[in-house]
Order: sequence, then structure tokens, then C-alpha cells
Amino acid sequence: MKTVYRILITALMACASFTGAFATQVSDSVANYDDQIMLISEEAADDVADAATAVVAPEEAVEEDLSVSSSLKDFMSSMGIVQIFTNWFEGDWRYLVMIAIGCLLLYLAIVKQFEPLLLLPIAMGMILTNIPDAGLFHSELFAGGHVHWAEMAENAGLLDYLYLGVKLGIYPCLIFVGVGAMTDFGPLLANPKSLLLGAAAQIGIFVTFLAAIAMGFTPEQAASIGIIGGADGPTAIFLTSKLAPELLGPIAVAAYSYMALVPVIQPPIMRALTTKKEREIEMKQLRVPSKTEKIIFPIMVIIVVSLLLPSAASLIGCLMLGNLMKECGVVDRLAKTVQNELMNIVTIFLGITVGATATADAFLNVQTLMILSVGIVAFGMGSAGGVLLAKFMNLFTKEKINPLIGSAGVSAVPMAARVSQNVGQEANPSNFLLMHAMGPNVAGVIGSAVAAGILLSFLG
Repeated sequence: MKTVYRILITALMACASFTGAFATQVSDSVANYDDQIMLISEEAADDVADAATAVVAPEEAVEEDLSVSSSLKDFMSSMGIVQIFTNWFEGDWRYLVMIAIGCLLLYLAIVKQFEPLLLLPIAMGMILTNIPDAGLFHSELFAGGHVHWAEMAENAGLLDYLYLGVKLGIYPCLIFVGVGAMTDFGPLLANPKSLLLGAAAQIGIFVTFLAAIAMGFTPEQAASIGIIGGADGPTAIFLTSKLAPELLGPIAVAAYSYMALVPVIQPPIMRALTTKKEREIEMKQLRVPSKTEKIIFPIMVIIVVSLLLPSAASLIGCLMLGNLMKECGVVDRLAKTVQNELMNIVTIFLGITVGATATADAFLNVQTLMILSVGIVAFGMGSAGGVLLAKFMNLFTKEKINPLIGSAGVSAVPMAARVSQNVGQEANPSNFLLMHAMGPNVAGVIGSAVAAGILLSFLG
């Protein structure tokens, strides 16, 4: 019995010891938990205090970061129209004049349909480049006739990159590929004498070249102005970009404007230099050249002209390449692409970048007025040169040439030929001169490219 009591007492003591230890452990855990709660509470209180401090910031800091008035002021000052009127007396009014000229060209292209394929993108390029701070074109990147590549990487705009195609002579040559693919040299092959009429029409280029030098222009500038007389926009752009890039805007606008005005400028000159009897002359129907002739012709022209005048090889080569694609009949897909997709894309890029060079500083000056006035004289003299040579040839030939086809020697294809046809039919309704006039017309394309090569070889 004593043994049983001893065991019970021992068990009770063990339980008491275990309960005390457990209570001690629980008490310590509760104490640690309370300490953690206190620590978390203190940190939370610090965070709340910091948040309250951040919310209750000084008013000066808020106004400095979020000043509506200063932001609105900056926005207003960045407006182009505000800059124009702010710097009105410093010459910024000229931007509005250039934008108005661009709108006039849009009117001529859309409403009057004067060379819309080129006049429309030229007008848009002119408007875009004269928007203050638009940053689309920077003429200083091409100052001195060179491309400043280091500055191009940092400051160039969209039109600066596109303009490289003009500056490097890429767009005019691609245009010539398309022109060649759309040109039929059959009338020239059927009547080789028409090549002389196309050559005579280039007299306006060289006479104007001498006149421009007498007016004080440099030889390079005079050559670029004289090429307007060829009535060939791509050739004018090609030569001007090489010799006088600072005049590219006025010369391009003049060249394409006068091309568009062929039906207005040429008829008075043609009537003044011919008699009614001469305008009534009927010409025999031309023979049809063989396919072999049409294939051999562009190949021979490339070889002969390039060997005699290497500086004209790029223009003549591209022109004849396009024509060979058309005539050979084995690359129809390429010929159609050149005539349509390639021609359209390059025309857009060429027009908008040429228009971009017509900045207010480069366009609105006395020099531009001189270029426009001399350019129309060059164009008129080119038209007159072809007519006068045709009259001279009639003194020695049995089969008379209607002098009206000589005016088509300028390379405004096919508008100049249509003008010859229209004026001829006014005098003689049974007169059909279109195909006869196409001979000098396409000869004029070759002649203007050769003239540009001669000037470039002397001055380039």
C-alpha cells in the first residue's frame, strides 16, 4: 500500500513539474509575441507618419512639379503659328507666304490638273518644310553641296533621309528608267531627221547658260538654270543637285511649272514663227520600224553616248535600259513594274523632297525671281529653236516638214507633241502631226540628257 502511495505521489509531482515548465514556456512565448506586436506596431506607426509627412508636402513643391500655367505656356510657345507671329519682324512671315505658294500649287495640280503627279507632292513638301520647328528638313545638313553625315545621325528628320535620293542622284535616274519603259522610239527611227530637231531645241539651254553668267550667276548656277530650257524635270534636278544644290527648290519648281504650262507657252511662239501655209503642211505617214531596230537602238545609244560622254552615262543608260525592257519582250514583268509601281513610288519621294528644298530662305529672294524669268526665256528659246531649224531644213528637202513639229523638240513628253498636233489641226483639220512630233519629242529627252552630261563634264 505504501508502495502504491509512493508511486501516486511521484506521478503527481512529475505532472506538477511538467505543468510548471509548460506554463513558463507559454508565458515566454506570449511575452515574445507581445514584443513582436509592439515592434510591428511601432514600424507601422513610423510608416503612417512618413506617409502623412509625404501627403502633407509643402505647396511650393507641388506647384513646382505640376504647374499647369507653365505647362500651358510651354505648349503655346511650341505652336508654329505663335512662333510666326512672335518673330514676325525677324522674317518669319515668309513661312506663311511659302505655305500660300504651296496651296497655290495644290490648286494648279488638283483643279487645273497641271502635272499633278509631281506638282502635288512638290506642293506638300513645300508646305511641310515651312512649318516652324517641325524638324522634317534641315538644309544645313547639306550645306556647301555636301552631306554632313555626323550631323545627319543626330538631327535628321524624315525628309532629310528621303532627300538623300535626290542628293545622291538616285531618284532622277530611276525616273529615267520608267520614262524609257513608257517611251516609243519608233517615230524617231522612222524619221531620223527628227533627231536634229530635238538637238536644235536644246539651244535654249546653252544660250540661257551664257545669259545667266552675264547676270552674275556662277557657271555652276548658270548651267543649272539653263537646263530648265530642256523642259525635263528629272534632268534639271539631277544636274542642279550636282552643281548648285542651293538652287534646287526654285529650279525644280520652275522646270515642272513650265512643263505644265506647255499648252500655254508654246502656241504663241509657234504661230509667231510660222506662216499659215507652213502650218498647213501635211506629212506622209511614217513607216513602222521592225522589232530588231527597236532592240538594237537603245543598246547602240548606250554604247555610243557613254563612250563619247561618260558623264551622261547614268541618265542615258537608265533611259535606254527602261526602253530595252519594253521592246525586248522577254521581261514583261520588269517592264510593267518599272512603268507603274517603281515609277509611282519614286515620283512621290522625288516630288516631296524637291518641294522640301523650297524653304523660305532659299525661295523668297531676288535670285529666285531671276531664275523664274530666265527659265521661261530658256524654255521659249528651246521651242523656237526646233521650229526655226525645221524651216531651215525645208529649204533643202523635197519632202517638206511641218515646222510645228520642231517645237516638240523640248523633252516634255508627250505634251509638246500634243500641242504640235493641236496647233496643226487648227490650220488644217485633216492634218495629223502627233506621231511626226513624237520623233523630235523623244529626241529631246536624249538631247537634254546629253546637254546635262556636257555641262557636268565641264563644270562638275
